[in-house]
Amino acid sequence: MVRPAIGVFLPTMVERGDRLADVATAARHVEDLGFESAWAVDQLVGGTGVPFVDSTVALGVAAGATSRLRLAYGVMVLPLRPVVWAAKQVASLQEASHGRVLLGIGVGGDRHELSWAAAGVPRRHRGRATDAALAVLPDLVAGKAVDLDDRTVRLAPGAPMPPVLVGGMSEAALARTVAHGDGWFALPIPPADLAPAIDRLGELADERGRPAPAVTGSVMASIAGDPALPDRAGLERRLTDPDGMYGMPAGAIDDMVLTGGPAAVADRIAALADLGAERVVLTLAGGDWMRQAELAAEAAALVT
Repeated sequence: MVRPAIGVFLPTMVERGDRLADVATAARHVEDLGFESAWAVDQLVGGTGVPFVDSTVALGVAAGATSRLRLAYGVMVLPLRPVVWAAKQVASLQEASHGRVLLGIGVGGDRHELSWAAAGVPRRHRGRATDAALAVLPDLVAGKAVDLDDRTVRLAPGAPMPPVLVGGMSEAALARTVAHGDGWFALPIPPADLAPAIDRLGELADERGRPAPAVTGSVMASIAGDPALPDRAGLERRLTDPDGMYGMPAGAIDDMVLTGGPAAVADRIAALADLGAERVVLTLAGGDWMRQAELAAEAAALVT
C-alpha cells in the first residue's frame, strides 16, 4: 500500500442558529496538523437554506491564511454557473494561491432543488451543461480565446488549469471522469461497495485508450475522543434533519458514517488506499470541529 495524501473538509456550513466558523483559523489548523488539502462544499442554497460560506470565498480566505495547503472544491456544481464565471473564479483562485487549487466538479444533487430555482437553471439539463462546460473550461482558465455561441471570450490573467476531479457514482459520472478528468472523487461509502465502481472506471478508461484516472476516496467520520461529540441519537438527528446540512436517510448512516476512534479511521483510510486511492478526504460529521481535526490527524499518523 502507498500511503495516500489526506485532506479534510473545512467547517464552512453550520446548522441554523449556529455561528459560522472562522475559515482562516480552520485552514491554518488544517495546515499545521499536516494535512495535504483543505476542501470546501459548494452550493447556492444548501438544503432549505442552511448557512454556509461560498466555496470560492472560503478557499480564497484559506489561500491567504496558508502557504502550502492544496485548496479544493468538493465539488463545484459547475452547471449552476455560467462557464465564464466558473473559469474566472478558478483562474483567480489559482493566481491568489500560487497554483494550489484542486478543482472538484459535479452536476449537483437532487436535494438542493432551491439552488436550481434560484439560479434559473433547468436541472434536467445539468449533465449536458457540465460536459459542455468541461470542454471549454481549460482554455478559458488558461486565458486562451474561446468561441462561445456568437462571441469570442478571452479572460485575463490566465492561470494553469488545476487538476480536475469529477464527482459522482453514476455511469455518466464515470464516463465524464474518463473524458475530462484527471481524477475521480468518490462518495463516502464502504470500500467493498466502492471497489466495483473503481473497476468500472478502469474498464471505461481501457475502452477509450486512456490511463485510469486517479481515485480520491472520502470518509465521513464522527471520531471518538471529543467531549463535544453528540451521542448516537444526537448524531442521527444532525445527519437526518431534512432542513439541515446533510438530510441523509436514516438507513444510510451506518454505511456512510464511520464511528470509532482514530484507529478505526486509519483502518478505513488504509482500506481505501488498498483499492488504489491516492488521496482520502475526511468530512467531520459532528462534535467540536477543531478537536475532530486533531483526532483525524492522529488517524492519519497511524496510516503507514
